[in-house]
This record gives sequence, structure tokens and C-alpha cells, in this order.
Amino acid sequence: MLQRIRGFRLLDDDFMTKCFEENTEAVELVLRIVLNKPDIKVEKIQTQYSMKNIQGRSLRLDIYATDSQGMRYNIEIQRADKGAGAKRARYNSSLIDSNILPAGFEVENLAETYVIFITENDAIGRNQPIYHIDRYIKETEEIFGDGSHIIYVNAAYRDDTELGKLMHDFSVTEPDDMNYKVLSDAANYYKKDKEGIQTMCKAMEDMITDEKKMAAIRMLKSKKLTLEEIAEFLELSLPVIEELEKEQQEK
Repeated sequence: MLQRIRGFRLLDDDFMTKCFEENTEAVELVLRIVLNKPDIKVEKIQTQYSMKNIQGRSLRLDIYATDSQGMRYNIEIQRADKGAGAKRARYNSSLIDSNILPAGFEVENLAETYVIFITENDAIGRNQPIYHIDRYIKETEEIFGDGSHIIYVNAAYRDDTELGKLMHDFSVTEPDDMNYKVLSDAANYYKKDKEGIQTMCKAMEDMITDEKKMAAIRMLKSKKLTLEEIAEFLELSLPVIEELEKEQQEK
């Protein structure tokens, strides 16, 4: 496990979410550079944040942040191109909208939102460092101005700009090779500090357990295996499987 931790980059979403967890300065750095807005002030951060639509389907956001102006930001790390498709971006954006407007409030008060995908490869394929997607009026080529923004950042792009240096930092395994101290400090803590390494190991163990539970739920829905067989196959205790079955029956 230690060897795996040493090989982590900020492009690995599990490592990134730990480095950015409660790390307001790091999230502000990314948003300020990506959006070219040096005055962004982040007030709230939630990592691996689950949202549900009206049908109860969940989506887990890597980073969900709110700034001092009430704007909402979703930052997603995607190494696989298929996880950053246009429909995924649309779904993230629509789900955030459906969750941020309190009952009884006017739709005109809907907060401005940004869904930001940082992708290991050039997801759009036009050899640009960053892509801004906004709705516009086709006949007049004017921005529609609905307050919804989707951005793709190409982590494979390199230059001497702030964005190029930031993507360099997301792509290296050695914290001391990073340009930005706030990112280097966070990565160093989880890679080299004894307490940080223990925290990272625990997070990885929890992640593995969560993945096993998700697999167990799929197996329960298929009804092809007994509870005992599922527990043995996934190396989970029988009471855990029984509790998952009970939760599924109550939904």
C-alpha cells in the first residue's frame, strides 16, 4: 500500500480528494487559475459529496465548493475519457441545479454554477489547454447567460502559464517537483508524514470497503447468490450483507 501511495498523483481522484479535503487554499488556487478570477473566496468545501435526483439516483462529486458570492463549483478528476462525456457534464450541472434552490425560492435566484472536468487526456481533442462551454443564442451568437458553465481542463497540456504549471503539479508523483506550495505541502503530508500516511491508508481501506458494498448491492439485486455466498466472495461479514439487504428492501 505504501508503494501505491508513493505513486499517487493529484490526477488520482482518491488522492486528490484527501489533499483537497478541508483545504480551502488549495481549492481556491485551482478555481482562481482555471477561471482566471484571482478574487474567488471559497467558504465551504465538500469532498466525495453525494447528491440525489428526484428518482433517488445518487451521484458522487469529487469536490463541491461554495464561494462568498454563493456560486457553486464542482471539480471532477477524470483519467478515463468516457467519464467526462458531454452527457455526464450536463447531468452534473442539472443535478446541482435541482439541489441548490430551496423550496419556495424564485428560479431567478438560482446560483451560478461551474462544472469543471480536469482530464488526464485532451477530452475535447482540439489541442487546447482549456475549453469553456456555455449556452448561446445560435442566431445571434450571443451568450444566453443562464449562469450554467461547463469547463474542461486538459491536464496533458504544458506551458509556462499558471494553468500549465498547475497541470504539471496534478501530473507528478513527487511533491517536491510541484510549482505551488499549497499543493506540495498537502501531497507531502499524505505521502511522507507518518500521520498523513496512516490517514491515507485508512481512506484507501474505506474506499475498498465501499467498492465491495456497491458490488454486494449489485449481487443482491441479481438474486443469483445467497447472502452467505456474497459475503464469502467479497470478504465482507454476513451482518454487513444482511444490513445492505435490509436497506435495499426499505427503499
